[in-house]
Amino acid sequence: MDRNQATGLILFAAVILIYSIFFASGPEIPPTEETKTTQVESSPASTPPAANETVLPDSLVDVQRAAKYGVLAPLTLGEEKDEVLENDLVKITVSTKGGQIKEVLLKNYSSWKNEPLKIFEEGNSTMSFTAETRFGTFDLNDFYFTPSLSSEEIEGVKTQVLTLSAGTESGQIVQTLTLAEGSYVVEKSWEVKNYQGVFTGKNLQLQWADKIRSQEKDLAESRRKTQVNYYLSNGSYENLGLSDDPEEASVEEPVKWIGFSQRFFTAGIIADSVFQNVKLTQSTPADSAFVRDMTASLSIPMENGKAGFSYYFGPDQYKTLKAVTEGFEENVDMGYFFVSWVNKYIVVHLFEFLEKYFNSYGIIIIIIVLLIKLALMPLTYKSYIGMAKMRVIKPEIDELKEKYGDDPTKMQQEQMKLFSQLGVSPISGCLPLLLQMPFLFAMFFFFPNAIELRQESFLWAKDLSTYDEFIKLPFTIPFYGAHVSLFTLLMTVSQIVYTHFNNQLTTATGPMKNLGYIMPVMFMFVLNSYPAGLSFYYFVSNMVTFGQQALIKLFVDDATIRQKVEENKLKNVNKKKSKFQQRLEDAMKAADANKKK
Repeated sequence: MDRNQATGLILFAAVILIYSIFFASGPEIPPTEETKTTQVESSPASTPPAANETVLPDSLVDVQRAAKYGVLAPLTLGEEKDEVLENDLVKITVSTKGGQIKEVLLKNYSSWKNEPLKIFEEGNSTMSFTAETRFGTFDLNDFYFTPSLSSEEIEGVKTQVLTLSAGTESGQIVQTLTLAEGSYVVEKSWEVKNYQGVFTGKNLQLQWADKIRSQEKDLAESRRKTQVNYYLSNGSYENLGLSDDPEEASVEEPVKWIGFSQRFFTAGIIADSVFQNVKLTQSTPADSAFVRDMTASLSIPMENGKAGFSYYFGPDQYKTLKAVTEGFEENVDMGYFFVSWVNKYIVVHLFEFLEKYFNSYGIIIIIIVLLIKLALMPLTYKSYIGMAKMRVIKPEIDELKEKYGDDPTKMQQEQMKLFSQLGVSPISGCLPLLLQMPFLFAMFFFFPNAIELRQESFLWAKDLSTYDEFIKLPFTIPFYGAHVSLFTLLMTVSQIVYTHFNNQLTTATGPMKNLGYIMPVMFMFVLNSYPAGLSFYYFVSNMVTFGQQALIKLFVDDATIRQKVEENKLKNVNKKKSKFQQRLEDAMKAADANKKK
């Protein structure tokens, strides 16, 4: 070996030694539970480690990340930014980390404290999407996405499209959120491109937890109207109920949509196809700043690496919800089936029509009362005439009571014969009133749920959607409250006056006559904490009804009715009994004979 060769070998050995000391990595250490947090927090967007934390070299962290996430490891590196989807109605903040929604602001509404109304907010509302891979089940919030926001014209409507992409040479994950102008619906799609054999699950899992913040003055009423609603694919609407006790449901059937419904607003998720393995819970928190705690766990089916669904973040307006998807309008409680048709097909449309011409909802309520009362005028007239006929034939009925008072069966038979001869029906005064009852009870459901009245003032009421606190009491009256609602008092007084007037027209005696005075007082306690709009409606309705009956009495007196009764008596003197009347008499005779045995 010559001198030059020896010098070369020495220099080569020196290079190897220096490289091994300063550049070569140490031996591999298998990942442990203690280092998981350090792995995730090693991205550039992370906060600096605390002084007592064990900091691993970047090369080692990369090895651990690769061991955990495999080919998806590069997706866990990135910087979190916020992107905003916005139209004229809502502002939605989306994080590039996981593509999760952080906040939803409703632009045209505010809380009762005049603060911005956030129906979904970071810290109180969370959504976590997970997917199964051959490396394990991963939360999409572990991955960073690259955003691309564009504005497009879709079917003639200006639409914002936010595309979030994350990928490597092996494949790509793409999330797309679409928001059209004038809409509260956000369409979302999730797609895996390539990544052959990486994503092994057939479903995307969603965990949604929401602490519903109180947005209204009356917390008790808000809790009564806040619940988890859901709609099955077979067309059946269900809910967890309004109880303060914790409730839960494991739904075996496919679900079409789920709504976290407050009194006036709903945050919902709607399936393109169906949701499966749905589990729902709700409970009432002790913290008065929140109305309900709600959770939803569900599976979103994936086909060919694709999944799609929509969000709804908006008001509980019946017609708005009805346009979203089948059954979504059920998030607004329109009452039981025998009264809901009044609200769905009459009152909602009247409100929408009158809103175009009147700014005052107090005036709108008055007009609705007048229109409904005008439409029901024929029934009111028949009811009045029926009661008047019973009143003018009272002497004949009293004679029958004196003659057959000791024989109830005979008394009923003779009474029916008298009614037939005089052309009088004992139910002619009651039946028209019963036909008007759906309109009366429908308002009991409509006004507490009418977002149209929210924060709308009239006279002394600052908000027609809650009680009008005319006088605040320094104490609480059991079953009444710590305030005095003037609209409720006016409703009570008007009902008592109407009852007194009505008692002059009927033949009712004893407890039945006094019951009419007791009911208004009972309703005064019940409605004192109900919306002012409801009490005002009943007050105006009582006054209009009182006026209608006074007007009818002005043109139809008892002498005219008596003359009509006498004409019927002459006409029906030889009238044969109807088959129904004959069967009824036979039944009464048979019942009487059985009693005597």
